Amino acid sequence: MSAPITINDTETKWSQSRDDLSQHTARPTQSFPIEVLDKFDISKYNPTKSFGNPTPLALAGLVLCLTPLSAQLMGWRGADGSGSANNGAHFFCGGVLLLLGGILEFFLGNTFAFVVFGSYGGFFLSLGATLTPGFGALAPYTTDSGALNHAFYNSFGFFYLFTGLLSVVFLICSIRTNIVFVGIFLAYSIAFPLLAASDWAKGMGNEHLGHTLLVAGGAACFVVSMLGWYALLSSLLQSVDFPFDLPMGDLSNVILGKQQRKKLQEEKTKGV
Repeated sequence: MSAPITINDTETKWSQSRDDLSQHTARPTQSFPIEVLDKFDISKYNPTKSFGNPTPLALAGLVLCLTPLSAQLMGWRGADGSGSANNGAHFFCGGVLLLLGGILEFFLGNTFAFVVFGSYGGFFLSLGATLTPGFGALAPYTTDSGALNHAFYNSFGFFYLFTGLLSVVFLICSIRTNIVFVGIFLAYSIAFPLLAASDWAKGMGNEHLGHTLLVAGGAACFVVSMLGWYALLSSLLQSVDFPFDLPMGDLSNVILGKQQRKKLQEEKTKGV
């Protein structure tokens, strides 16, 4: 027969259990350096690794808008050259897709691509709005016969001119990208002044010269669109890990950037 448990025995066992528990739980507070805590930050999972490349989307919008537009400007198959028949593509391909691609490039930290796609997207949206009767841009310049008067051409030509100037700025910056983009901006820098000159020729009543310059501007835009198709195919081949790539003619190592030159200078200084 077992001995009865007394109150003193119970208190003694409770005291021992409490002491054992305090030995296991009472530990000194530890401090972690900020470098260790940063390793547990969720931002270490780089979100850009899960994002797609928006450049092909913007290029697709460009070529779907500009290729038929350039064909119309050149008057293929009796096209009138005004671009009105292609107005839907101005909004939803040249406008929306280029702007969307530009915004996504912004979130990926690609400033140059963001500005280029956004600027040309704005151009196509502006062109589409001008050709849409609901915006009322053409109404003050429309004659009783339905034709546009000379004041419209003399005014709208400035929009083409300064878009061409912006293209020259892009051309200068693209010298450190690749040969294809240099060709695109070079052709754009030629196309827009030709389109501006075409409008001003029409504004002076010289329809023949205006038409000739319009066809030349359309031909330059066609060069832009062909280079755009090439760049689109090249980027899509890379996206699916195709067995071969289309060369874009990388120029980043041909013309060294400011940081690259600074790094080389520092290396030379250390070597001395």
